[in-house]
Amino acid sequence: MATPRDASYISCMNIALRTPLTVDQYLAWARAQSDPPRTELINGQIVPMSPERVAHNRTKIQVLLTLRQALLMAGVAGEVFIDGLTVPIDDHTAYEPDVLVRCGAPLPPDQMKVLDPVIVVEVKSPPTAHMDTSAKLIGYFKLPSVCHYLFVDPDARRVTHHRRSADGTVAADTLTSGIIRLDPPGLTVEAADLFG
Repeated sequence: MATPRDASYISCMNIALRTPLTVDQYLAWARAQSDPPRTELINGQIVPMSPERVAHNRTKIQVLLTLRQALLMAGVAGEVFIDGLTVPIDDHTAYEPDVLVRCGAPLPPDQMKVLDPVIVVEVKSPPTAHMDTSAKLIGYFKLPSVCHYLFVDPDARRVTHHRRSADGTVAADTLTSGIIRLDPPGLTVEAADLFG
């Protein structure tokens, strides 16, 4: 019998449901798991996430530390989170970015979703690179709160900074060094520091 950690279990569950899950139903399912697998909700379907390479994990941690330090240096009230929190995109899609920054008062400790990230970060992983630079790029900028999306490539030591301007258009720059201005909320980071 398949266990809740098996991809086949998730696939069977998706087929059995037939109707797309909402984000709240997905989170209720995740809460009910004794050891929930790493997943995302895409168009109402639970999609398992691939295991990570060491380079991916190291880069996530370095991005977290760099953004956390930038938040402290800027004196901006907010929090930086590493993967595990759900960012709802619409009623049937929710992503789990590698790192995110939200501003304001701390979230309640039992909350599982972040509705208002200002900065979202995905670290390049070969199985998901296309989705990260297409569907997720579009999805994250559907959220009015998102001002910056960083796509970090640990192998090339390169970061693509997508930013929303005041008129709503999204522009992008790719850097291997130099300052990245994340305003709002008023942070600056050195691109090279994202790689340690």
